[in-house]
Amino acid sequence: MTTRLFGEAVQRREDPRLLTGQGRYLDDLGREALAAAFVRSPHAHARVRDIDVAGALDVEGLVAVYTWEDLPERVGRALPLLIPHPALTHGRTAYPLARDVVRHVGEPVVMVVATDRYAAEDACALIEVDYEPLKPVVGIEEAVQGAQLVHEDVPGNVGAHLVQEVADAGGRGAREAIETAPHTLAFRLDIERSASMPLEGRGVYARWDGRDLRVYSSTQTSTSVRMAVAAALGLPLPQVEVIAPDVGGGFGVKIVHPWPEEVLVPWAAMTLGREIKWTEDRREHFISSAHERGQVQYVRVGFDDDGRVLGLDVTILHDHGAYTPYGIIIPIVTSTQLLGPYKPGSYRVEFTAVYTNTVQVTPYRGAGRPQGVFCMERTMDKIARYLGKDRTEVRAANFIGPGEFPYDQGMTFQDGRPLIYDSGDYPEMLRMIKELIGWDDFERRPGLGIGIGCYVEGTGVGPYEGGHVQITSDGRVHVSTGLTSQGQGHETAFAQIAATELGVPIERVSVVTGDTRRFGYAVGTFASRAAVVSGNAIALACRKVREKALRIAADALEANPDDLDIAEGIVHVAGAPSAAIPLSTVAVLANPLRYAFDEETAKATQFAGAAAPDRPPVAEGEEPGLEGRGYYSPIRSTFAAGMHAAVVETDPDTAEIRVLRYAVVHDCGRLINPMIVEGQIHGGVAQGIGGALYERMVYDQHGQLVNASFMDFLMPYATEIPHVETAHLETPSPLNPLGIKGAGEAGVIPVSAVIASAVEDAEGIEINRMPISPSELFELRMG
Repeated sequence: MTTRLFGEAVQRREDPRLLTGQGRYLDDLGREALAAAFVRSPHAHARVRDIDVAGALDVEGLVAVYTWEDLPERVGRALPLLIPHPALTHGRTAYPLARDVVRHVGEPVVMVVATDRYAAEDACALIEVDYEPLKPVVGIEEAVQGAQLVHEDVPGNVGAHLVQEVADAGGRGAREAIETAPHTLAFRLDIERSASMPLEGRGVYARWDGRDLRVYSSTQTSTSVRMAVAAALGLPLPQVEVIAPDVGGGFGVKIVHPWPEEVLVPWAAMTLGREIKWTEDRREHFISSAHERGQVQYVRVGFDDDGRVLGLDVTILHDHGAYTPYGIIIPIVTSTQLLGPYKPGSYRVEFTAVYTNTVQVTPYRGAGRPQGVFCMERTMDKIARYLGKDRTEVRAANFIGPGEFPYDQGMTFQDGRPLIYDSGDYPEMLRMIKELIGWDDFERRPGLGIGIGCYVEGTGVGPYEGGHVQITSDGRVHVSTGLTSQGQGHETAFAQIAATELGVPIERVSVVTGDTRRFGYAVGTFASRAAVVSGNAIALACRKVREKALRIAADALEANPDDLDIAEGIVHVAGAPSAAIPLSTVAVLANPLRYAFDEETAKATQFAGAAAPDRPPVAEGEEPGLEGRGYYSPIRSTFAAGMHAAVVETDPDTAEIRVLRYAVVHDCGRLINPMIVEGQIHGGVAQGIGGALYERMVYDQHGQLVNASFMDFLMPYATEIPHVETAHLETPSPLNPLGIKGAGEAGVIPVSAVIASAVEDAEGIEINRMPISPSELFELRMG
């Protein structure tokens, strides 16, 4: 047993409970609650002329039917635009229930509440909605033409437009540098839509006791849901509790807040005075949650004989779907993270976010980074091919050097802060990935190819997270933080931090996340930020508790606090093991009592020992108990990095693509738990292979999603995922006390770029669009 656990591969503590069916997910709750269901639009774009609910009124078990007109003004207003931005000149969000116009298939129009889901669905089927179909806008090209409008008051379907440019050392802009460069290339790249598809869909369960509202939501951000629900329902914040139970995956789609259902279900519970629950079915998730990825990129690059980029000019068209509830974070991330570990002489990026009559676009694991990395890594491969150079040689020629940190890219990142890389060693990482995959010894043959991809990932974005730590009189440590968990292993990693900071066995540490009753201020779990921001907050809280514990123990032991240490939950004098006191006793002494509840608490009563008559039992400026609260607010993001490489085989007849080997070198600063980091990477790689070879959302010209089921939306099986070979490089971040960076999205970010590089190497055919299917590769072979 050890209490120095930071950096150890500790087995995940949450797994036995989750793997033996003892998890408590949203649909496990509220067994006696009324059930909600929704009538959703079958049209991509239509005017709602009339809603006739008469046919549903005789359904046995029907409790209530609501349209937009039934909603109070505060509840019925448009949902918030969560992240405003000056470039988002025409931000638009949906109403909880459609008002006048529907703008994508799946938009909610009517809410039904019944005694069970069967009755609610039966009632929905009998409600008749009279639609006037309108011409839908489908796809980026149709959107930019502007012949039809998704929103009548948004000219050209353009929601946002932003340009960022960084000149070279001589003051030349990218376009001038390109025009005067020895070599230039110009090309188009395409990334198609995909979606995160967590195992558990969205869900909301609410109950109202006449004064307080409790909401359970399968969410990535319980504290933000709490604030959004309180604002929408006009309730004081202390009267609203939001709890995220076990959450069966998020990957970004559950960060939006509030979803229409998160407003409507609690409102209906208050209105009816009954518990109400809604859980999403899989088709609903396809057509009424969120998608991501869809972009068209136009690239011009100028470079010298060594492959050094002198000027890079990228124009991005981003499909934002019907609404922009999460602002323009995705294209901002694409346009800034595109730079990766490189330092182009000059860089100009321009993006236009356009509306289409399709499901709204919000972050999906990677959040714009896979598109940016695809752009830059395809550019590096094209330069290498043009010059006849090794692809790794061109990358090395453009790297930021290990002695150049902190490195300012001269741009503004998604957190509104400067894009300054904090630490890294990209040449060493390249050496490691080449060795891991066997790059220099790779034997080429027809149909066999090797690919590589590099990336830098902004992690640990602010504004803050907090942690609360309490040691109770039984010697147990209770840790709580406001962000949520969706499988990342927080219960283990945060316990490792607390055990290490406090010198206690990890078995005595418990961790609670995502419960506003335990911790009310937080931001959420996304953008690879949990370990960086919450982890450091918990460490700071532990240090407060440790300092207080040593001070109290010093009084009891008649020692200097500087001479004390804590190990295995025992405070002892260094060099004198017999002079010791358990943390459990310190916790008792930290809370002066009048009454004894057991043998331990008797030690803290007024006659238990000598007390200084000239001092109050609780000193001025102190609080009873052995607990502390800490917050960590980063000055800016940390920047993790990684390099992936893969070997693929393409079938000469069927054009099927098989990934034979996959290797990853990753740098997330100091590792809390290497096993958890590797698990995150392996899962991300699997998701990335899905995005590279299988997953795509296919719309027809009518705005109908034609593959809205797992029969048609393909994802890889375990048989399609190779063993992922992993190595770690640790360059600690100087920006936070623990020296850590995020890792949650690392595995997925460069995979499409890596697979494209490998397939291109195997086939000798340029790959400019992802995902790539066997039929598409076959067509490329045919010319």
